[in-house]
Amino acid sequence: MHPHWVFETLAYAVAFRVYLYLRRGRGDVLDDSRRWWVIAAAAVGAVLGSKMLYWFEDPRLTLAHWNDPAALLGGKTIVGALIGGLLAVEWTKKRIGVSRRTGDLFAVPLCAGIAIGRIGCFLTGLDDHTAGIATRLPWGVNFGDGILRHPTQLYEVLFVLALGVFLWRRTRLAHAEGDIFKMFMVGYFGFRLLCDFLKPDVRVFAGLSSIQWACVGMLLYYFRDILRWSLGLGAADDEAGDLSVSGPLQNGAATYLEHGCHPKFPIKQKDRNGARFSLFRRRLL
Repeated sequence: MHPHWVFETLAYAVAFRVYLYLRRGRGDVLDDSRRWWVIAAAAVGAVLGSKMLYWFEDPRLTLAHWNDPAALLGGKTIVGALIGGLLAVEWTKKRIGVSRRTGDLFAVPLCAGIAIGRIGCFLTGLDDHTAGIATRLPWGVNFGDGILRHPTQLYEVLFVLALGVFLWRRTRLAHAEGDIFKMFMVGYFGFRLLCDFLKPDVRVFAGLSSIQWACVGMLLYYFRDILRWSLGLGAADDEAGDLSVSGPLQNGAATYLEHGCHPKFPIKQKDRNGARFSLFRRRLL
């Protein structure tokens, strides 16, 4: 069996089992029917997004093979899958009347799935087109062409495993609903923006590849949340009532709901009542 197929199948299976484990242990903001609508939307959007961004990786090559189905359907990208899945889920949520944040249960499973899948990419070698550029570093890997290359697939495995552990721990702390998934997206897109400089991708504009430009766009999309986390502020006013919490942190959750800030970052009463602070917070969030 081809290692890419084996590890990709294993990635889907393990990620889904981790999702079920988290859903049983921590509950869900959606009932079964609406959750399955969200999962279906994420799957369809991921398939479409992964293909569409792949076509833009090398626009000239895509145009040269526009009438070759095998070439058009032969590749995909995780970045495109995440963007496509996000857009499809948000569209579906509006259609079925869901206003809650629904992505937190997916964050850790996605980390597990990506880590396993990238092992398959590494074992596949150059045919997978995920190996890095040449390097003289002692851990460079010869994928069969006699050139030592950055094992960027393994870099990604290590990163998403570390990110998964971080997010797992964050789920045990009081957090605004949706923040776990947002942290995953910001972390992964930030990593890919930097790591893809080590890949021999086509640079379409200003020294960046299409995937890197997609990452830049998504980081701008989450910029308000990045700024909020950096300043240690609570959720935006329209999200202040959506707090996820488990275990002994329920008292902290009450503090969050009452004062609109994370219990770890309390806002002084005189500041909270100040007009200048309130105006700043409204503009910021």
